[in-house]
Amino acid sequence: MGYPSLQACVADLEKNDRLIRIKEEVDPYLQMAAIHLRVFEHQGPAILFENVKGSKFPAVSNLFGTLDRSHFIFRDTLDKIKTLVDLKSDPIRAIKHPFKYANVALTALSALPMKTGKNVPVNFGRTHISELPQIVNWPDDGGPFVTMPQVYTEDADKPGIMNANLGMYRIQMAGNDYITDQEIGLHYQLHRGIGVHQTKANAKGQPLKVSIFVGGPPSHPVAAVMPLPEGLSEMTFAGALGNRRFRYFYDSEGFCISADADFVITGTVMPHENKMEGPFGDHLGYYSLKHPFPLLKVHNIYHRKDAIWSFTVVGRPPQEDTSFGALIHEITGSAIPKEIPGLHAVNAVDAAGVHPLLFAIGSERYTPYIKERKPQEILTIANHILGKSQLSLAKFLFIAAKEDDPSLNVNDIGGFLKHILQRIDLTRDLHFYTKTTIDTLDYSGSGLNSGSKVAVTVAGDIKRELWTEIPANFSMPRPFNNYKMVMPGVLAVEIPKHISSEDIGDMISILDNHFADTDLNGLPLMVFCDDAAFTAQNLDNFVWVTFTRSNPSHDMYGVHSFTEHKHWGCKGPLIIDARIKPHHAPVLEKDAAVEKLVDKMGEKGGSLYGVI
Repeated sequence: MGYPSLQACVADLEKNDRLIRIKEEVDPYLQMAAIHLRVFEHQGPAILFENVKGSKFPAVSNLFGTLDRSHFIFRDTLDKIKTLVDLKSDPIRAIKHPFKYANVALTALSALPMKTGKNVPVNFGRTHISELPQIVNWPDDGGPFVTMPQVYTEDADKPGIMNANLGMYRIQMAGNDYITDQEIGLHYQLHRGIGVHQTKANAKGQPLKVSIFVGGPPSHPVAAVMPLPEGLSEMTFAGALGNRRFRYFYDSEGFCISADADFVITGTVMPHENKMEGPFGDHLGYYSLKHPFPLLKVHNIYHRKDAIWSFTVVGRPPQEDTSFGALIHEITGSAIPKEIPGLHAVNAVDAAGVHPLLFAIGSERYTPYIKERKPQEILTIANHILGKSQLSLAKFLFIAAKEDDPSLNVNDIGGFLKHILQRIDLTRDLHFYTKTTIDTLDYSGSGLNSGSKVAVTVAGDIKRELWTEIPANFSMPRPFNNYKMVMPGVLAVEIPKHISSEDIGDMISILDNHFADTDLNGLPLMVFCDDAAFTAQNLDNFVWVTFTRSNPSHDMYGVHSFTEHKHWGCKGPLIIDARIKPHHAPVLEKDAAVEKLVDKMGEKGGSLYGVI
């Protein structure tokens, strides 16, 4: 089933009891986001806010809040799309089996973008930035943001829709030093599609024309976040997924306008013109702070007569973007392993904020006849992974050999980590990449976009039986008084507040002396943290704390550590200092007063009764 509009999708979801309406006036400052977060937490329906304070436009969120709902929305096209993406990464299959894949080829051809006239719904009216829903998600956000945009740009060297980029980059609509209704901020990294286009426009001394689509058929925002194979455009993908060709026209100023969108904001980015953007509560569970990012000077804002503003809320995972990620993985999951020889599976661990932590499984065939197998091929695969598109943003990569356990699952956090910890050789298996790039949104590093990585490569037989509880004869020296087992082989150690990062070297020396004659083979990992009880409460807390609050080169230590021929390792437990440091960004925290308002809505007679 293909939806011609967001309105058609909303109607279909409501008809099938997959959407609720909130009729009373709701404040876009924190309250709408709080409602969304609570409904998502309870795996609830999509939400239509009919009465947004300060705006005449209704808003919808949580469209993709569950994988089941995404399956429902794309129920007639999802299987064909999976095959289409698969064929794009392995086209020889279509040549070998032309009749089997003929319908998929027709799907791709019939999905090509279609140019229309200007008599289309989005050309109904014009509005201003300040008249759009001014949704602020977190208390310290720098202003309202567009959180479900489809940002369209074209290549200055190869103009036209078939070489265009459609991406989802956050947009700050107001706040800071932006001139109201005239300027908005764009947040993106220069290696992304829009960044490549901006670099080319800058080199020519030309303004970059940007069109921001909001709403439209649900296939459009999915296309904007999809990591597609080279040569498959987002607009063609949107057409195939939505079973409706992407319709567009160019306005009198030369901007591309999505004919089916609910809103289109057009504007130009002048070469090297930036303003401070942020803060913004982001998907790592912390604020991304103020930094200079490209400034867009607004030209026009188009809208439909019955326009609906589409938004989402991000924060510490899981959130709606988690479900987005699950859908993306379902569609493209088979493509990445085919692009990296020897790779069988890879998982960007959502609980750790996606980018910081990767689990992977590869083949280890370099030493099949040696009695003691060791990681060699998987180290080559690890290098390939860390040089691959979005995967290159990872800080921690744990990769295991498939031959050691063919049933190993990268999506099983506890099972995968147990496999690694049982087999890791801490004198050999840690490989650091220093002074390199990390995610712009990650403040654990040494500066914006700057940090380090570590590849943990594990192959071979089980080397230890992991501790499942703290032995009766085990002790920690002062000041390490509070510690708890997280999972087999992992101990969370709470560090007193007065001990700074500069003191950690002294703390490690204390541990070296204390454990000089102690067998710690069953305890390969200790995590220094601010709150041992919170860290050890569940695996999600553990991976979030450990991998979002540490920079491998600066925050990894070891009992009885050594450096040999520039290779670092340790003979005792590995130690990760996962405390919040002075240079880290603040943790996202909810507003207590707003939470009470949402509680009230969940009581009998309230709009959310029976939902939360």
